[in-house]
Amino acid sequence: MQGWVKLLEAQLQKQSSPWTVFNASISGETSSGGFARLPSLLETKKPGIVLLELGANDALRGLSIEQTEQNLRKMIVLSKQTGAKVLLLGMQIPPNYGQQYTKQFKELFVKLASQEGVELLPFFLSGVATKKDF
Repeated sequence: MQGWVKLLEAQLQKQSSPWTVFNASISGETSSGGFARLPSLLETKKPGIVLLELGANDALRGLSIEQTEQNLRKMIVLSKQTGAKVLLLGMQIPPNYGQQYTKQFKELFVKLASQEGVELLPFFLSGVATKKDF
């Protein structure tokens, strides 16, 4: 099975898109790890679009919503400062993390997208995580 980045790259090639994909993800990474690596990636890769899909590992480790928000906000701001457009890919976590934490985590992405003026895909795994047979 291929990851979503490879699938995106294949679809762009199929459509003869001028865009190329650079996968900077590290499995299991938290938003703080992503934030630490982002400045050098922005400088060397000079992306036109940045897809931010981070935060789920923060939540799965029970890290504070505030810290995740700060890290994602800094990543959005840095990306925009380089002239890149940002697409924030929202995530959700299972309800067993507590109703309040689960709700705050889900709302974090909506809040950031609205406040920072970036596009949002509300739940990146919609249609996948919600299918029991997957």
